[in-house]
Amino acid sequence: MPNESQRRMSAPPTPESLREIGLFGALSDDVLDYLAGSLPVDVIPPGEAVFREGDQAREMFVVLGGECEVLKRGKRGGEARVALLGPGDWFGEMSILDVQPRSASVVAVAPTRLLRITSEALDGLYRKDLKSYSLIVLNVARELSRRLRVADGIIADFMANVFDEYVASSRRNGRR
Repeated sequence: MPNESQRRMSAPPTPESLREIGLFGALSDDVLDYLAGSLPVDVIPPGEAVFREGDQAREMFVVLGGECEVLKRGKRGGEARVALLGPGDWFGEMSILDVQPRSASVVAVAPTRLLRITSEALDGLYRKDLKSYSLIVLNVARELSRRLRVADGIIADFMANVFDEYVASSRRNGRR
């Protein structure tokens, strides 16, 4: 029999808690009630993978509580942390949009509650309420755009540092 802490961890979210998450921004109370009552919650212990890079999938997740790290495999086989996600963050949305294998691994670093959103659930929302479906897709697009801007900034800084180091090294070695 689950203890009180385990029951709280697996309890469905409330519409009020979903309202605080950017993915669900501007959705009506009726839609929030529907989502809170129909989407499953997964409880992931620390150290367990939610999914691995290369896995096939058609679902995304919203962090309701806890913490996950996003790991990307390098060409030499090692993994590097590229993000740390907490309550209100979401991940895995690319698998809903482009039907490609997972681009990274996600591992829980603390006891974590995740709201699971499958492509079938989104299709059901599409059929039930096109406006709400459109708002969710727009919210995903805004987050992907924000992430792309951050990645562009990181790449630009990296390239500038590599160039500056190359120029400095050339000057030290007498090359121009």
